Amino acid sequence: MNLGELDKLIDVVKTKIIRDQKGTWSKGSNTYLNALFDEINEVKEELSSEKQCFLEDELGDILWVYLCFVHNLEVEGKVSMPKVFERSLIKYSERVNGINNGECWDEIKEKQKIALEREQSKLNSIAPLK
Repeated sequence: MNLGELDKLIDVVKTKIIRDQKGTWSKGSNTYLNALFDEINEVKEELSSEKQCFLEDELGDILWVYLCFVHNLEVEGKVSMPKVFERSLIKYSERVNGINNGECWDEIKEKQKIALEREQSKLNSIAPLK
């Protein structure tokens, strides 16, 4: 996979979410959150089937539903999709680099949690009142 393929998939997601907003099927991010659990169960089933194509297809469904979920959250004003990817990259780069340098995974997680709490506290203090 290359990043171009991921960008193309995200473009299809955006098109799908626009379509969802015009219909009655989707109830926003909750629709896709619930679908994630269904897709995870389908992956569990395929793991024991030893059918590679079917497993890959179901894993693709998880990716699709996850991206639809995050994009819906973005449309709802709850997250920024680029920020989700950025946070994930930073978070796991720090953890993997840390354990490769002899640090403890749990200690790294705790430091990251404290940093997130500080960041959220700053956001809360500057958030406009509703």
